[in-house]
Order: sequence, then C-alpha cells, then structure tokens
Amino acid sequence: MGQDRLEYLTWEQVNQFRRDGYLRLPSFLEPDEVEALLTRTKQLLDNFSVEDHPLTKFTTGDDNHVGDEYFLTSGDKIRFFLEEDAVDKDGKLNRPKQRAVNKIGHGLHEQDEVFRKVTLENEKMKSVVRDLQFHHDPVALQSMVICKQPHIGGKVPEHNDSTFLYTNPPSALGFWIPLEKCTPENGALSFLPGSHLTAPITKRFVRMSGGGTGFEQLIPPEEAPKNPEGKYILEACMPGDLVIIHGSVLHKSERNTSPHTRFAYTFHMIESPPYAEYDAKNWLQPTPETPFPHILDTPNPTVVPIGA
Repeated sequence: MGQDRLEYLTWEQVNQFRRDGYLRLPSFLEPDEVEALLTRTKQLLDNFSVEDHPLTKFTTGDDNHVGDEYFLTSGDKIRFFLEEDAVDKDGKLNRPKQRAVNKIGHGLHEQDEVFRKVTLENEKMKSVVRDLQFHHDPVALQSMVICKQPHIGGKVPEHNDSTFLYTNPPSALGFWIPLEKCTPENGALSFLPGSHLTAPITKRFVRMSGGGTGFEQLIPPEEAPKNPEGKYILEACMPGDLVIIHGSVLHKSERNTSPHTRFAYTFHMIESPPYAEYDAKNWLQPTPETPFPHILDTPNPTVVPIGA
C-alpha cells in the first residue's frame, strides 16, 4: 500500500513517471534560484585554472573513458572536464576556457553552497522524493553542470544511468535541471518512454583491477536482450524545469549545433544499505570524510519497485 496524500506531485504525475520512466516538472525552481545556479556556474568557469589542469577530456562512448586520478577522485571535489574538440593535438586549448569545458563535477552538491541549497536543502525536492516512493532512504552520490558547448557539445548516445551508477539491485535516479533553454538545436534530451520496464542493466562501468575504468558485463553479450525499439520523445525544456530520470530508462542527446550553450545541473540519488549495495567496483567512491549525504530526514516507509 502506498501513501494516500502527496506533498508536491499529483497522482497523475507519479503514475506517468512509473509508466514512462521519466517526468518533466515545469518551473520547479524559481527564476532567482536558476539565476543563482547559472551565475555560480559562470563564476566557476571564470575562476578555474588551466595552468595546473591535466587537460582531462570526457567522453560518453564505450571507449576512451577517463581513467586517471583527476576523474576517479572527483566525487568530493569540483573539477573541470573538457570537450574532446576543445583540445588540439599538442594538448592546448583551442578556444577560451569557458567554452572548452564539457562538465563541472562531481561534488557540487556538497562543496558549493549554491548547489547544495537546491539539492540537499530543498524542501520541494524532498517532497518529490517522498511522493515518488522510489527509494526508502536515498543518498546523493554525484552532481555536475553539463555545459553542452556551442558547436562542439558532443552527442550523447543511447544509454541508461544505472550502467554508470550501479547498485544491486539497480536504484539510480537522476534529477536534471536546465539552467538555459533546451531545444532540438542545442541538444535537448530525448527519451524512449517505457524502456525502463523492458531494458535490464546488462553491463556496469567499473574501476579496473589494473587501473583506469571500463565496462563489466552483467549479462553475456550473446544472452543480453536487444534494447527495445520505439519512438524517442524529445523534451524541450525551459530554465528551472526538473526532469526526473529512472536509472533504467534509455535516453540520449544530440550534438549542440547552435551558437548557444545548454547549461544544465544534474545530480543522482541511489538507495542506501540495507536496501541496495553500492560496492567498491564503482568508479565513484565515498570517502570517510565525505560519505554520501542522505536526502530525507526520515526514510520512506514503503516503496513501489518499478523497472526491468
């Protein structure tokens, strides 16, 4: 039995999320909250030092994932990852640093008070988490601003988030907030509705025993079911909208071909023990000084499992 009264969502919205695997909530943040996040993002870009930066690029394909310490130790820090096309063959930036960054991550929600306020200290966010009944006792494990730079903001192929933030059983849940208008031209997200119900997690992104990162198969490739087919739905968004993304739903975005950035703030939650296991194979690890912060003051008494 679920709760009878909802705090922020409607039952239509809860059921839409369970059916489609994602849900867009228009105007979730107030304009001044969005402006504060956008202003802080631009300050971070202005202030980051290229001189002592390892020029670490970030890719979203199956190959060439970042495997260095700068990436693997970023969970409790604010670090800057560069677009592939922003670094020349000599390892030099070919454009201003503000237009070279792919994303800023992965500890914004704890290390920066502006981002912390909307993530961990946001009563509306806590209400949404309670209403969804997706987790008993969720923790926030990563956050980032995705810049999607003009002309070079790369295409993100079809994927699901639990592949990269794996728990047993899978429990990742994404919260995606555009800080600027998202359009077909600048790389708005597209989703395959209902794919979370039929697409199991077949591999996971892990730390490799020999160093770096890679993928570990959970289901042998010859036994893994093919990803479901269907019509992707593009979700154009306005600044301050919130898109909630089930960890198993398939989604993607196209290259930013416009002259405009597409800044978005996103963070992820997972279930905490004893309800799910987050093991030492995962690329992102908590530290004794910075354990993953809990979202709710009191755990949800019941959850409604959904997903393949």
